[in-house]
Amino acid sequence: MDFSTKFPPQYESRRINKINAALNAFYKIDPATKRKFIMRIKLITILLFAACLHISAASFSQNVTISERNANLETVLNKIEQQSGFDVFMQTELLARSNKVTIDVKNITLEKALEKVFKGQPLTYAIVGHTIVLKEKGASKSSSDKNAGLVINADHVVTGKLLDAQTKEPLIGATITVKDVKRATLAALDGTFKINVPEGSNTLVFTYIGYITKELTITGANLGTITMDPVSASVKEVTVTANPSLAIDRHTPIAASSVGKVYIEEKGAGAEFPELLKAAPGVMTSKGGGGYGDSRINIRGFSSNNVALLINGIPVNDVEAGKIYWNDWAGLADVTTSMQVQRGLGASKVAVPSLGGTINITTKSTELQEGGTISESIGTYNTYKTVVSYSTGLTDKGWATSFLLSRSTGDGYAPGLYYTGYSYFGNISKVLSPSQTLSFNFMGATQNHGQRYTFNTINTYTTSPLGIRYNSDYGYLNGQLLSAEQNYYNKPLASLNHSWKIDETSSLATVVYGSWGTGAARYLAGSNVTLTPGNGATTVPRTGDIYSPIDFNAIVKSNVANADGSSSRYFQNTVNNHQQYGILSTYKKKLGDIDLLAGIDGRYYQGEHFYQMQDLLGGSYITDIRSSPTTSLTSPSGNINDPNAHIGVGDKFNNDYKYEVASEGAYVQAEYNKNDLSAFATVAASNTSNRRIDYFDYTTGSPDATSKWVNFLGYQAKGGANYNIDAHNNIFANIGYIQRAPLVANIFLNKQNDLNPAAKPEKLMSYELGYGFVSSMFSANVNVYRSTYKDRAKTSVLNDPTDNSLYTVNISGINEVHQGVEVDAKFRPINAVTLSGSLSVGDFHYTSNTGPTQVTSDQGKTLNQDALLLKGLKVGEFGTSNTSAQTTAALGLDVQVFPKVKVGANYNFYGRYYASFDPSKLTTSQQTAAGQPYTNYQLPNFSTLDLNVVYRFKFAGLDASFIANVYNVLNTAYVADAFETTIPGSPAAYSFPTRISNMGVWYGSPRTYMTTLKINF
Repeated sequence: MDFSTKFPPQYESRRINKINAALNAFYKIDPATKRKFIMRIKLITILLFAACLHISAASFSQNVTISERNANLETVLNKIEQQSGFDVFMQTELLARSNKVTIDVKNITLEKALEKVFKGQPLTYAIVGHTIVLKEKGASKSSSDKNAGLVINADHVVTGKLLDAQTKEPLIGATITVKDVKRATLAALDGTFKINVPEGSNTLVFTYIGYITKELTITGANLGTITMDPVSASVKEVTVTANPSLAIDRHTPIAASSVGKVYIEEKGAGAEFPELLKAAPGVMTSKGGGGYGDSRINIRGFSSNNVALLINGIPVNDVEAGKIYWNDWAGLADVTTSMQVQRGLGASKVAVPSLGGTINITTKSTELQEGGTISESIGTYNTYKTVVSYSTGLTDKGWATSFLLSRSTGDGYAPGLYYTGYSYFGNISKVLSPSQTLSFNFMGATQNHGQRYTFNTINTYTTSPLGIRYNSDYGYLNGQLLSAEQNYYNKPLASLNHSWKIDETSSLATVVYGSWGTGAARYLAGSNVTLTPGNGATTVPRTGDIYSPIDFNAIVKSNVANADGSSSRYFQNTVNNHQQYGILSTYKKKLGDIDLLAGIDGRYYQGEHFYQMQDLLGGSYITDIRSSPTTSLTSPSGNINDPNAHIGVGDKFNNDYKYEVASEGAYVQAEYNKNDLSAFATVAASNTSNRRIDYFDYTTGSPDATSKWVNFLGYQAKGGANYNIDAHNNIFANIGYIQRAPLVANIFLNKQNDLNPAAKPEKLMSYELGYGFVSSMFSANVNVYRSTYKDRAKTSVLNDPTDNSLYTVNISGINEVHQGVEVDAKFRPINAVTLSGSLSVGDFHYTSNTGPTQVTSDQGKTLNQDALLLKGLKVGEFGTSNTSAQTTAALGLDVQVFPKVKVGANYNFYGRYYASFDPSKLTTSQQTAAGQPYTNYQLPNFSTLDLNVVYRFKFAGLDASFIANVYNVLNTAYVADAFETTIPGSPAAYSFPTRISNMGVWYGSPRTYMTTLKINF
């Protein structure tokens, strides 16, 4: 089935016009500049082609292939250096006297190539170790030997390895220069570098974007491992206590992928925050309905309620649902210095829902240098973003202050997805003593955006004038654009961090934090509010045909016409306010080769939920009629103390309740690190207490309005080891078992204080093996994993046909397996070119049926829930939550075309991707009616291509950059999310046209762009 959408003809003509404009602009470039650009592109193409054919050990041979005509000697020698692996030491004054070189050789030895290159030159050369040294020709033999000796002895090669001080990841492409000498090199893939240092120079300077420039006195030929601190880092006068949940490459035995500040800046200006991780193996992201911050992320087939999000080590998942709501952190990218996704068990010691993986975000902290930034971004669909930041740096009295503010606005890529968002960050730090620091962080994002909830069919999109950008959920009120679904929220996070180096072998790090969330989902409610187009009398009125916007003025007119003054349709807020507090404290003690860590993790959460009237749309009130459990699938609605309340704007109605969740945890970890072996073992335990308080379902003063505390014990035991076979190869393994408390929805039934006696903890068993290789040109990782997920629960509602009463039952024993193999690699054939790629092949399926479930009511009636026939099916989420592609791949290319210009391309592929479905409907009766077992519906494979350009320059003496990103540059039309709304209930329903016509889908984002101008001061 072809899912592509035909756009109106005007889109095609615009595309042609844009191509012609681009070609005309290229032809107008200065001829000399154009020749240089084409030559560089040709060189890159040749080298990339050669690299792909010779990625084996042969690529490291000393044979060279060169074809040049009237080229500079320096150009030819640079090619020899790139192909042979030898360093070339060139003195500017000697090169100035050299002749042009014409050479055409193929796969000859280094020595023969050098003979041809220096034939007829006033210069000659000497090979010293792994270095080619140029020298002057024409002196007597003894004099020449003496001069050669002076050159060789006067200049020496210095090597080392450059790493991030916190993550220990190599700083690929960092610049190493000899102070006061125009000589430089770049750090390789593994962070290693090699540079020729002339006589009299004894200082190297290390620079990298986003890091503090570092100078180091040369103390020998090998400087060993050198670390650089991010500009935003802990105060260096005390022990740096980095995020304790970060994985360290070739040390922590887990699979992890990281992106740094430079990558975020260059690739993420117009992307949703989770999309920064989409190149990692096993990761799939989607914008969902397309609303601002409404993205989702799946890791190894697990959805977000089984993926932990940690910000500076603080867990921030929604406590009740376990999910990640990215719109709460929509501005987080502005203050992020690094982002790491850990697949599988993860390195976190605290109790978090990391069954599929953990996302660790490290933000700005104490800025050690004074300075700031101003940036402005402009993109498609009226996208604008302004960011301002400033830091005082560390003062003589030990104080440092930083802040950042940003504002984002846009229309969204579909009508009605408008948004406005503000993000904020502040830090105040104080050096209390040479061994202690105190730091206060405050960050958050407040936003208001339109949403798209309604899945529409493929036919609806193809016949709509807007094509894949169609949105059935917006309209106009008094000439103003208005979405039928909106979200507004503000969730600041404050933390107070204390770091104390007690002595040379022990330290204590403590963070106390609090989070306060206020906001709601706002949507059109009442009678006849169906948003699916063409759905008969239950649908909302529209301004024209079925594809036209909602006519909110007609709704107002209808409400005004009601004789009793009530509103039939209205806007309501589903309010979710919360407050959360916690403390994390870790004591670390070094005993020889073993580090012992012990810590506590305490948390308290309170969340209040109620419906609130936002806008009566022309009416005066609604009546909140008290319903009974026999007429509501979710819960009794309305206030039992005021069963026929008239609700006006601002009033609460339908439900009003509160959850309280408290947990106390402790953990102990032992880490062994000696020579090439590192290992760890962690044991953690926690008690989670849950309580529910209801204000509507119980009479005033009733003791039943507050439930008793319900406790669940959770624990985790995990361990692993990494062995570095040599400087290039390492192997690792990990194994772990996690038991976690069930979610509150499975503890309290039917949105009342009734306890579910069948509620039980969920369990995960996981193990993994991995291999890594790293060198200056090539790095790769391969890992295989298997995770078994047991006792996943599903709450279902049963109907007793004798009296039409409803009962809620908890279906447990839903078991899954998530297994697969992942590969990622990076290749840097020359300093100007970096290739990266990843591949993940997974298998995520149910391993058993649930068996029948029985529930007994208070009246002694017994009902049976049929077994859910899931065994062998690909994992499908309950409800409309989406699944993950089981095969993913990514390719990336970054090319430094000119010293200040870099271009990049990123390609992502998704295959074996299945539509989500509702597993609770797969019963024996359903399959009997359908005439065959249910099979997952596989969607078409799809891929996307993104491009970016970075230009760094000086503006009025300040560092500046211009960055342009184009996402989905080929404008590919693809189904990003799909939900099979109707499970086949007859043999005819299994026909292809029937299934596809019933499929609700969201298409992925069309081509968009974002341009950013940033100035550092």
